[in-house]
Amino acid sequence: MFSRDIAPVVSVEAGDVVTVESLDCAGHRERQRVPGEERPRVFPGRRGHCLTGPIAVRGAKPGMVLAVHFEEITPAEWGWTAAAGKDNWLMRRLRVAEEERTWLLWELDGETGTDQHGHRVRLAPFLGVVGMPPAEPGEHSTIPPRAEGGGNIDCRELVAGSTLYLPVTVPDAMLLLGDGHARQGDGEVGGTAIECGMTTRVRLDLVVDRPAPGIHAETPGGLVTFGFDADLNEATATALGAMVDWLQIERALDRPSALALASTTVDLRITQVANETWGVHAVLPTGVLR
Repeated sequence: MFSRDIAPVVSVEAGDVVTVESLDCAGHRERQRVPGEERPRVFPGRRGHCLTGPIAVRGAKPGMVLAVHFEEITPAEWGWTAAAGKDNWLMRRLRVAEEERTWLLWELDGETGTDQHGHRVRLAPFLGVVGMPPAEPGEHSTIPPRAEGGGNIDCRELVAGSTLYLPVTVPDAMLLLGDGHARQGDGEVGGTAIECGMTTRVRLDLVVDRPAPGIHAETPGGLVTFGFDADLNEATATALGAMVDWLQIERALDRPSALALASTTVDLRITQVANETWGVHAVLPTGVLR
């Protein structure tokens, strides 16, 4: 759970580098030996994602932006994916809500993943959850992403070499990290990616002046802006609006011209559909504008 009242496990200065070890989202202490096997966990009853933190960043205040620079992201040696057997609108629509839950068990070698059926995929690891607690007191679920402070963003663009910019929600930021994904498709359509433990090295900075509002990122693949909302239209408009803002400032354009330029260069993608809130991200691919 997210909570502003949980004491930090470590306090750092802006600009410090931190190496974070996180278990998979379910908090498995031991690897599965067969797909779907129940193994010991940190918490016997799952309440949300198993996260590492909070990390306090001294001097962070609401109104600032926390820059999370992902310097290195290394997955563990195994991971899992599960789908179906869950009663929500998408599983019902896909006619798998009442089917038996299906598991893939992955062997991860740092470059590729291989499941028990022999399917092989190239890994592109990132953290699904990167965020700060809401300003309101009490405990808050880790499942939905939030427009302020981040959380369960689940964006596969946030690989090593990326910088994620999060509006600070509480004093000292109280950042939590986890939910390692060795690979995921846009949308995380089955509800899970290749869920795995992760070792992540991040540099944490504080900034006060950014060209885009809300949560946004600079990644090897391009500039990224986000929208999160229960309404897909609103999520889309938020992500696209932030990208238009960015283009206005970076290219010194009026707003109609920035939108026209976006229409020729920007890709809209569904970030995730699994987490009670629609996620949309707009991408201005690297090198598309010369």
